[in-house]
Amino acid sequence: MVKLGLYEHYSGKQYQVIGVAKHSETLEDMVIYQALYDGYHLWARPQDMFFSNISVNGIDRPRFSFIGETVSVAPTAIIK
Repeated sequence: MVKLGLYEHYSGKQYQVIGVAKHSETLEDMVIYQALYDGYHLWARPQDMFFSNISVNGIDRPRFSFIGETVSVAPTAIIK
């Protein structure tokens, strides 16, 4: 089960996970998350990839790390 809330990407940028959706054709679980910077864009990433590790300068670390509870009011995403 995906914990909703704030996550930090390995690059240092922060995101808010707002839910999980099913891919319409594969039924794969997709994490739906919103950037907390610039245009506050919405993103979707396969759940397995979202919680996978990534090698940065030869060191394995989580792609995203949970850092706190959900922001009470999320900014509006810009949809293009």
